[in-house]
Parts: sequence; C-alpha cells; structure tokens
Amino acid sequence: MSKDEIIYMDHAAATPLHPEVKEAMEPYLDVKFASAMSLSGMGQEAKYAVATGRQRVADLIGARPEEVYFTSGGTESANWAVFGIARAHESKGRHIITSSIEHHAVLMACRRLQELGWDVTELPVDGDGIVDPDDVRKALRADTVLVSIMHANNEIGTVEPLSEIGKITREADVLFHSDAAQTVGAIDVDVDALNLDLVSFTAHKMYGPKGIGALYMRRGTRIEPMFYGGAQESERRPGTENVPCIAGFGRAAELTKERGADRIAKLTPMRDRLFDGILDAIPELVVNGHRERRLPNNMSICIRYVEGESVLLALDLAGVVGSTASACVSGTAGPSHVLMAVGRSMSDANGSLRLSLGRCNEPEHVERVIELLPAIVQKFRNMSPITPEHLIR
Repeated sequence: MSKDEIIYMDHAAATPLHPEVKEAMEPYLDVKFASAMSLSGMGQEAKYAVATGRQRVADLIGARPEEVYFTSGGTESANWAVFGIARAHESKGRHIITSSIEHHAVLMACRRLQELGWDVTELPVDGDGIVDPDDVRKALRADTVLVSIMHANNEIGTVEPLSEIGKITREADVLFHSDAAQTVGAIDVDVDALNLDLVSFTAHKMYGPKGIGALYMRRGTRIEPMFYGGAQESERRPGTENVPCIAGFGRAAELTKERGADRIAKLTPMRDRLFDGILDAIPELVVNGHRERRLPNNMSICIRYVEGESVLLALDLAGVVGSTASACVSGTAGPSHVLMAVGRSMSDANGSLRLSLGRCNEPEHVERVIELLPAIVQKFRNMSPITPEHLIR
C-alpha cells in the first residue's frame, strides 16, 4: 500500500456508500424523481422503489415488509420506539427498563420521560459491558411497558444476550426494543430468534446512504406516531418518502444478505490481528468489551497515560481515521458514559481508542496501524507528567 493512502477505520460511525447502492439510488434523484404518492406513471415507479426497498430491508432481519417503517435515521427510530410505546401504553404503566450503556438516542429519551414523571430503571453491566438477563427479570414490574437493550454497544463492541432477555420479556408480556444500529448489516439479526418487538437501525452503518433509517415493529404493536400530517408509512410516520435513499437502503440490505457472511469471515481475523499486534507492541493497555462476544470489526482499548484525542489526531496526520468514542458523543464534556459504566477510571477512559474495520480494509492496513501506533503512544507518554518512569524512553 502507498504511504499516502488513507486508512479508514471508523466504520462504526459511518460507512462509505457502496458503488452498487449509489447506482440503485441515481434514477430516483433525477429521471424518476416524482413523489411515491403520485398517481402518475413516474409516481408509480417511485412507489414500486419504496415497496422494493421495504421488502429487502424486511428480508434482512426476518420481518414482514408491513412491519418496517422508514425514518430519517437510527436516532429518530430509537426515539420513536421509546416515546411512542410510552405514550401508547401509559394506561398500563409508566415504567421502562434500559441499560447504563445505551446509545444516547435511547438513554436521553428515557431520561426525558423520567423528567416527565416516568420511572426508568437503568440496569448496570459487568466489566465487559454485558447486561445480565436475570437483572432484567428482577427489574420487571406490573407497570413495566418497555424494555430497551441495545444489540451491540457502539463503543466497545460487546454483543448482548438479546434472545435470553427476549424470552423473559415475552413471558412477562412486556414489549422489547433493541437499538441494532451496530448489528444490522454487521452480524445476523433475526427478529424472531431474538424475541424482539421493535428494532431501530440505519442505512449508513451498512454502506447505505445517510438520512434514512427504519423501525421494525412486530405486527399488532400499538405505538403513538411521532409526527402527524399524511398517509405515508401507514399514517404512522407521515412525510414525503425519501425515495432515492429508500432505494439505496434496500440495495444495501440486499448486498448485506448476499455477502454478509463473507464480510464477517474477512473482518474477524483482521480484528483479532489488530488486537494482538497492538497488545503485544504497547504495554499498559486495557481491552474494552468482551474479546469473543463482540462485533467482528470492533477493536476498543484504553491507552494508559495518554489522551485518546492526541493519539487520534496523530493517527489522522499519519493517514489513519479512527475515533475515541461514539461519533454521536465526540466533543461532549467528560469521559464516555459507556467506559465509566464498565468500570474504567476517568484517566483510563480519557485514553480510549476505537478502530472499526470495514469491507475496504485489507490485512496490510492492519499491519500499518500496528507499525504506526506504538511510536505515537510512546511519543505522548514521554511528554506526559503521569507516565511511570519505566515506560519512558
């Protein structure tokens, strides 16, 4: 590889648009631009594109097409699941269960409900970021209307035991939602196998366009709309359909269904090599998340005695794009709530680094990062007043 080549390892934040997805979108940007609600021939072509996209997205997660509702992205989908279920089932109760490591799209929605008088239980996680299903069972009450546990954490990559949790919620007749933005397109997601009633996810994590997401709702689920004003999405999410992005989302889902297993087979050994190479080369690192029960492309560590942002910027200057935490919380004050929840000290959490691989990464990219990172870390450790003397050289 060329020394000047950019190595992109921030696929957990956003993936590049797949060329075949772009091709699927292009006709609906200009030639077939009509509204899908139009009765014209062009409008019917747009309507067909929406129906095809919905079918492809549903097929990816083992759902029926009428159970998939398009939104503007994962945040809207997660907000709709939380607020919509809360409002629709308020007569039963005002208690929601979630976890302490949820994406802010869920966590902040739950906390807003708390401000409005709802009772929210935020379950703890273990040192690997795993929610204990028995904790869910113990937290359930007669007035519980929703359990929301993410499928895999966006920062540390740990995959949660959703199937076990879903069996518990099903027995208790409580609706179960999962933020699966990191898993739909990355690993197998089957709504029936996982016992899920609602799933929020997005296209731009799976080589689709930004600005389009979906909420799966099991048939028969009562939910309050977030918006009002039109007949689109069965009057549950009105607004002119984003036909180009829906077509792209559908094609991205189709490609994932066709090639997802190959991606996993390619990325998993590369992830493991990245972990092993960095852990062997740099002392005083802390692995974040479970080493086995994790996303196939996620590597998350805390580098002691350095600031993660300094390391990240140095990598960027060297042509490597990564992140320190979730893209949605970068720039906020304080350390990651996820890392604090799994027991990291504030000092360790400030040294976090997340590298997430994607379909265009190759083994030589991994080797380049393993080559670059030790010198960068050593440089900043030599400048740090808190570095132990035996690590300075």
